[in-house]
Amino acid sequence: MTDRQIAIEQFLNQAGWGGAKREPLQGDASFRRYERMELNGHQAILMDAPPPLESVDKFVSIAQHLNSLGFKAPNIFAKKLKSGFLIIEDFGEQTFTKILSTADSKAETNLYNLAVDVLIKLHNFPTNIVAPPNTKIYTVSKLLDEAQLFCDWTWDAIFGVLPEKKIIESYQDAWKATLNSIKCQHKTLVLRDFHVDNLMLLQNRSGITRCGLLDFQDAVLGHRAYDLMSLLEDARRNIGLNLKKELLERYLTAFPNLERETFSTAFAILSAQRHAKVIGIFTRLCMRDGKTTYLKHIPRVWRLLESSLTHPSLAQVADWLDFYVPKSKRIAPTLVMIKNSSYSRSHSIS
Repeated sequence: MTDRQIAIEQFLNQAGWGGAKREPLQGDASFRRYERMELNGHQAILMDAPPPLESVDKFVSIAQHLNSLGFKAPNIFAKKLKSGFLIIEDFGEQTFTKILSTADSKAETNLYNLAVDVLIKLHNFPTNIVAPPNTKIYTVSKLLDEAQLFCDWTWDAIFGVLPEKKIIESYQDAWKATLNSIKCQHKTLVLRDFHVDNLMLLQNRSGITRCGLLDFQDAVLGHRAYDLMSLLEDARRNIGLNLKKELLERYLTAFPNLERETFSTAFAILSAQRHAKVIGIFTRLCMRDGKTTYLKHIPRVWRLLESSLTHPSLAQVADWLDFYVPKSKRIAPTLVMIKNSSYSRSHSIS
C-alpha cells in the first residue's frame, strides 16, 4: 500500500470504521476522492482530500454552519484535518441529477422549486449571520481571476498559442469595467457550485431539509444572484425557458423590495463571468488533468455565454469576444486541438 492508503487505514481504525466494506464513488472535478463505507448496518462516506491540493477545513466549518441555520449539509462523524480525511453522513444516491434523468415535468418543477426555496431561506438571513466568521469576499479581483481562465486555457486550446499581452489586457479591462458595477451589492453566502449535481433529495424530511447540500467548501460572501444563476443556467443540463422564468419569478416574489432591474443586470454579469470561467475550467480539466468528459458540455456553455452577453451591461465583453474570437472558434476543443496546444507541447502530452 502507498503511504496515503496506510494513513487512511489508520484513520478509519481510530474512528471506529476499521474493516468497513468500502466502495469507490464517482469523483468530481476536484482532486477529492470518495468511498461509501458500510459497517454493522451503518453507512458513511469517506472523503479523501489530499493536501496541499485540497483542504477539508472549509467543508467542515461551512457544513456545521449551514446545519446550525436549519439547512441540511452532511454531519461530520470523524475528521483529521491536516491529513485531509473526513467521515461524513451518507445522503444516499438520489442526486437531483439522477432523479431528473427520468422525471416528468411536474417532478422537475418540484425539485427546482425546492432548490430555489433553499436559496430564498438562505438569502433571508442578514449578512452578519449567514456566513461563518472570516468568510472571504467574492471580490472583483477574484471574479476577474476566474474569468481569466478562459484566456489561460481555452485560448491556447482553440488557437494553439497563448494569447498576446495586449489581448489579455483588453480582456481584463472589459471585465473590470463590467464587474465593478456590481461589487457593492447584496452580500450573502454564495455556495458557488449550487446546481443539481450537488443537491440530494433526502427521505423522511420536511421543508428545505429535504434538499441535501454538497460541494460548498468554496463558499464566499458575494452577490445573491450568483447561486440562483448557477442553478438556472446549468453548465451540464438544459433547462426550459418557461421553467427558468417561473423559478426566477418564484425567487423574486419572495423579495418584494428587491429592485428587479438591478438584480437582472447582476444576474447577467455573473452569468457571463461564470460561463467564461467554466469554459476555461472544462478545458483545463482535459488539458492538465486528462478528464475529457467535460468537453461535451462546452457547446452548451458557449450558448449560455452568448445569451448572457446580449445584456447591455456586457457590451464591452461582447465586443471583445466578437473582435477576437470568431464564431468558428466558439466550440469545444477537440483532443487533436488540445494535443497541438502550446501547453501540451511544453508538457509532452500526447
